[in-house]
Formats: sequence, C-alpha cells, structure tokens
Amino acid sequence: MSTITSVSLKNYVTSGSAQLSDFAIEKIAAPTKNQLKPEQVLLRPLYFSVDPYQRGRLSGVKDSYVASYKKGEPITNFLVARVIASTSLSFKENDLVLDNDGKWQSEYITYAKDIHHAAEKPGIDVRDHVGVLSMPSYTAYYGLMVIGTPKKGETILVSSASGAVGQMVVQLAKAIGLHVVAFAGSDEKVEHVKKLGADIAFNYKTCGDFGQTIRKLIPKKIDIYYDNVGGPYLDAVLAHVNNNARIVVCGAITQYNLACNDDAYAIKNITAVLVNKLRMEGFIILDLYDSPHYTEFVDHVSKLYHEGKIEYRVSEVEGLENAPQAILDLFAGKNFGKSVVKA
Repeated sequence: MSTITSVSLKNYVTSGSAQLSDFAIEKIAAPTKNQLKPEQVLLRPLYFSVDPYQRGRLSGVKDSYVASYKKGEPITNFLVARVIASTSLSFKENDLVLDNDGKWQSEYITYAKDIHHAAEKPGIDVRDHVGVLSMPSYTAYYGLMVIGTPKKGETILVSSASGAVGQMVVQLAKAIGLHVVAFAGSDEKVEHVKKLGADIAFNYKTCGDFGQTIRKLIPKKIDIYYDNVGGPYLDAVLAHVNNNARIVVCGAITQYNLACNDDAYAIKNITAVLVNKLRMEGFIILDLYDSPHYTEFVDHVSKLYHEGKIEYRVSEVEGLENAPQAILDLFAGKNFGKSVVKA
C-alpha cells in the first residue's frame, strides 16, 4: 500500500509557546484517483506557506476570526500544488493551482470549488505563489494602499520590517515616494531592510528606549504606522504621530505567546486616536480575496518583481516532516523573510 506524510495537530496550545510534541507526523494511506467524487481533484502540494496567524489556529479557541485546527486533523494553510487527477471540467492533470486552506499532506483530495488556478506571470516561478505573491504580500499591499492611503512625501514607520509582510511594505512604500523608517530584531535583518530601500532602519532590541529612539529618528513625527507587533511599540508610536495619521493594525506578535490573558499589554496612549484624529483600522486579509484589490495586487507586484524593482526574501525548509519546526522557528523569530516548506 502506498503511503504519504501527514502533519496534524496533537495538542491544543492554549498559552505559551508551541512544542514539537504538539504536532503529529504520520504515514497514512495515499489517496487515489478512484476515490474522487464528482467535482473533486487530487492534489500534490509543492510548497506550503507558514504564517504567523497559524498561532491562533493552534489554540482551540472557538470565537477567533479564523477557525482553530482540530486535534487529530491535518494542519491547513495556503499552498501551491499540482493536479494529479480531476473529475471537474475546470481543472486538468498537471494544472498549477492554489489552495488557501490546503492540507499539510503529501497528497490530498478536495473539491474543485475550493481551489483556483495559479496566475501565470512573467518571471514568476512556482515558489513565488507562496512567496512574493503570497498572503503576507497581499496583506502588505492591502494594508498600505487601502488603509494607509499613502501620499508621496509622507513618513511611514514599519515594524517587523524584515518579515514576510514588512519587507513588502518597505518596498511598496519606497516605490511610491514615502520616507521609510523601519525596525527589525537583529543587525543582519536591519542591514537587509536598508538594502530593500528603507531610509532609516534600526534594531529595536539594542536601540535602548524605543519611544526615545523614534522621537530622535523621526523628528517630524509619523504619518503611517504599519503595525505587525502591537504591545508597547504601538503605545510608543501613538505618542508620536501627526494629526490624521493612519495606524494599520496588521498583527500583534508580541502578544501571541502570552502565558495568560492577564499578561496582555494595556495600551496607555489610546487617547491619541481622539486628540490626533487618527484612523486606526484592523483587517483580516482572508476576508478580502474576492475583493478587486487582490487582482490589482497580483498585477502590480508581479510587474515590479519581474522588472527587478522589488525583491523578496524567503526562508525555505525542505520536507513536510519539518513543517512543525518551521512553525516554531517563525514564532521564535528565527526565520528571515517569508517562511515556506518545500514538499
């Protein structure tokens, strides 16, 4: 009997950091084309995306913006795959497809309605669909362009600037003429962010007082803050913004691995939203794939990437069996760039 690898959730991670023991890596019977029902496809994933929002899906919480994983069932996330077999007229063998909630298995069966063809663009290879054109890149584009409403000459501060979202925000912001200030968690990451075009970049772990640092580096204050981290960094920014500034609330990774809810950081400068007439808005990119902005994003970023005007760093791990470690490394900040797993 032919077997495949499957990665599933073994234990809910309700607080603190996930461990390898919270995942199960198993060999299971391989699905076959004879098992296909009408309008189904058999897929072989090529690359799996690893993303920060998966931390919430490990928790077992039932009232989150995205469903938690279920114990004993495969981990799911964005992936790019080849069609092995199909009973749908919409897909044929060897088609390259995207599944926004594909199973972490070497092969699996799903319904044709739940996948879509990968866009074929000049200079875009297979991995790019979970890299430069992935969910974090779309997140960067939507947050900056739609919520941030940038104007040439404004100043943007980008947090976690070497990460999957941040590195794209830095480059898109620079391409439209913003003054880009960014911070990251190591000197190596800071140098990379500077190479991407940031006018100023600094290491938040070694800069001393964060609030004093941004006041010194950004004397004219902040017009747009792209927030991937939350916590005390957001608080410090709220105390140093211009009137009518925009706060793009994309993530809060400083708050994801807390031991309990009582440890959550309490924002002190929230009155700045009123006094400075701020626009502070969060969004869930998973809700926005049917938006016309998604097509705009694919076209715009593909063109810039093909022309060599943006680059995108990827941290690749090989082998589905190593995907749980890739998740842990992402949460610990050990990855550099967008985290992906090659099947």
